[in-house]
Amino acid sequence: MPGENLSRDEARERAALLSVDGYEVSLDLRSAVGEDRGDGPRTFRSLTVIRFRCNEPGASTFADLIAPSVTAVSLNGRDLDPGEVFDGSRIALEDLAADNELVVDAQCAYSRTGEGLHRFVDPEDGEVYLYTQYEPADSRRVFANFEQPDLKAPYRFEVRAPEGWTVWSNGAGEQADGVWRFAETKPISTYITCVVAGPYHYVTDSYTRTFADGTTLEIPLGALCRKGLAPYFDSDDVFLVTKQGLDFFHDHFDFPYPFGKYDQAFVPEYNLGAMENPGLVTFREEFIFRGKVTQASYEGRANVILHEMAHMWFGDLVTMEWWDDLWLKESFADFMGAFSLVGATRFAGGWITFANRRKAWAYRADQLPSTHPVTADIRDLQDAKLNFDGITYAKGASVLKQLVAYVGEEAFLEGARRYFKRHAYGNTRLGDLLSVLEETSGRDMSAWSRSWLQTAGVNSLTPQVLLDADGRVEELAVVQEAAESHPELRPHRVAVGLYRVTDGGTLERCARVETDVDGARTVVAELAGAEAPDLVLVNDDDLTYCKIRFDETSLATLREHLGAVTDPLARALCWSALWNMTRDALLPARDFVDLVLRFGGRESEIGVVQMLHAWAESAVTHYTAPARRETAAALLAEGTRRELYAAGPGSEHQLAWARFFARTATTEADFELLGDLLAGTATVEGLDLDQELRWVFLEPLAAHGVVDEKALAEELARDDTASGKRHQVRCLAARPSEAVKAQAWAQVVESDALSNAMVEATIAGFSQGSQRELIAPYAGKYFAAIERVWAERSIQIGMHVVQGLFPSLQHSPETLHATDAWLDAHKEAAPALRRLVLESRDDLARALRGQACDEAADQ
Repeated sequence: MPGENLSRDEARERAALLSVDGYEVSLDLRSAVGEDRGDGPRTFRSLTVIRFRCNEPGASTFADLIAPSVTAVSLNGRDLDPGEVFDGSRIALEDLAADNELVVDAQCAYSRTGEGLHRFVDPEDGEVYLYTQYEPADSRRVFANFEQPDLKAPYRFEVRAPEGWTVWSNGAGEQADGVWRFAETKPISTYITCVVAGPYHYVTDSYTRTFADGTTLEIPLGALCRKGLAPYFDSDDVFLVTKQGLDFFHDHFDFPYPFGKYDQAFVPEYNLGAMENPGLVTFREEFIFRGKVTQASYEGRANVILHEMAHMWFGDLVTMEWWDDLWLKESFADFMGAFSLVGATRFAGGWITFANRRKAWAYRADQLPSTHPVTADIRDLQDAKLNFDGITYAKGASVLKQLVAYVGEEAFLEGARRYFKRHAYGNTRLGDLLSVLEETSGRDMSAWSRSWLQTAGVNSLTPQVLLDADGRVEELAVVQEAAESHPELRPHRVAVGLYRVTDGGTLERCARVETDVDGARTVVAELAGAEAPDLVLVNDDDLTYCKIRFDETSLATLREHLGAVTDPLARALCWSALWNMTRDALLPARDFVDLVLRFGGRESEIGVVQMLHAWAESAVTHYTAPARRETAAALLAEGTRRELYAAGPGSEHQLAWARFFARTATTEADFELLGDLLAGTATVEGLDLDQELRWVFLEPLAAHGVVDEKALAEELARDDTASGKRHQVRCLAARPSEAVKAQAWAQVVESDALSNAMVEATIAGFSQGSQRELIAPYAGKYFAAIERVWAERSIQIGMHVVQGLFPSLQHSPETLHATDAWLDAHKEAAPALRRLVLESRDDLARALRGQACDEAADQ
């Protein structure tokens, strides 16, 4: 659609021309209920009044709106012909005055893709639920506006809704005569405005804080979800974490929460984890747990709650000028999520999860051909959409953790406090933050910024140990390396830990030194004379962002004693390093899986256990030599089954191993056990087979043809809910049948009838590791279809299709050649589309290198 992909240059030109004084937005959502006429998209009326100033009277610009039709447009009382000024995504505005009023009356479309105003019909009771999701630029699907983050303004929303509904927005609302009217917001960006409407279940609480000056802040709290999820909604825990977070950020930021109330909505078919709309944060409803989950799930939810709360300051109060500086909100929120999780809640192991899970995301992203500096070059909105990635979030947060070690925690927090006060309700760039950090730390931030924020790639740090004749350390050095494509060697503040095996068989730290690593080789003089270590752990305590490598002695120690490392963070760092070595084809996949089977059952940290499960499964699926893949899968399933029975009855470790056993099941005996557990003719002591676990057990049975469509329909009858329907759709698409795969492909690629959640579920079922030959014919179809899909579908659905249906299971040079051929023939394709294909190609090439490494272990 012309103009839909707003460029940075266009945004800068418009920002230089305009200042926005305020919006009045009136939405009529009564059309959300009732029968669908079927004569086009279901629409709602959107009436918007924008008051804005132009510093060059007589100039021209445009407003943004994506809508099926526009009924009327007026500019400064002058009626404009919608057919002439509206092209489907922009409204042309000519001959502007110094002070302007734009009125747009449009018919906007409800969304099925999670972009704009999403409409969900609950299959359980037929109720309709609405919510908005805009980042980076989908508010224009709901009301006319200037869709860029630096044209902030206050908003007044007014909503007409069906009888019996409740409506929420960023400000506090009141209902009268069937109309909900909301208090004017502070100046905020378009993408964080929000409306949620429907017969949601709503719970309230309140937060009170008295400050040192005697003033008191009262914040009304609310939490909402679909009625069908109300029996599972543990709102007390949500409110507990919310209050702990508010206390923490008030203690550290010295800027009271500025947006009035604090509602948190858990909504269906959500594309993201959550979104930081001030006063009305939205979350994916999967954070309401229908069955038993491990503490890692509760920790993950708490982290997301705190991440979004940090955005109230980093992102909402102070907002990046353009998406180049997306890190100014996402990196900080990601860091602050872990920082506050450890500092304010019961989840004291938050940094372990950060080191093991979040950094794994960053390491992968930073080695892709699409890697970019933390401060990225974002040319347009499609670039922005794809840059919500592991670099912007997890690498950026890791860099900030390094920054805290570099400047000191208090200097860092004082810089944040000054930043908020200096730029409240405004927009900033990189230099605005660096200047306050220079003030508070006394350090020159320019060199640090160049190395860490303005260059891409990840360094690897390897210890070199030279022993003297007495068996003590003569010299210990740290060698730093970088990829040829991104050769920057960065300054690292690291802790180097020395570990020895004790007489009791444990592996414990006997020495630790903090030092600065800079350049290709750094000698750690303080460790000279130390007793010879069994293990050298560079980046002990995870102070910096790097890939850890091991010397030969350390690697040999881990092969025998990994489970004996007593410190859980050190152990998690070792696991992460070993997985990176596997991905880099430095450690055969069989060795990594063997380590998981030997030591995974002894791992105390449940989040690490679940990460090991994901890595081991990936090692077998993608990095194991094809000739021994079947053997490796059987060994993994056998070991997983053994750990299931060895885990404590009723423990979260038992639950994690039960889920992993279902994912790894390969033999008739495995399927028989799963079937018997479902039928109740077999039990595992302490294992509670709730509805969510039943679906987990059913998927491998469906994928291997053990259960049929009738059995899945019967299970849906047990769980005739939105969640149950998604599970059933995934299981249906998983069945090993040519007809099934053809139908799933057609539903996703050739039709746009499915919602975003059902597209995800179908794709997840379609691609099964045990069905490589069955889905092989779709490799060619994929390359023939993706450019058309990208052009015709929303970017969110396009991303699902391009990433999810890439033939990643067709591990062969031929698939690599086919990918290269498409890239060579489509040099003019949308850059965002090419990026997604390039990333998938890189994963495939990495898998082939890993398979070669695993195969070489036989020689």
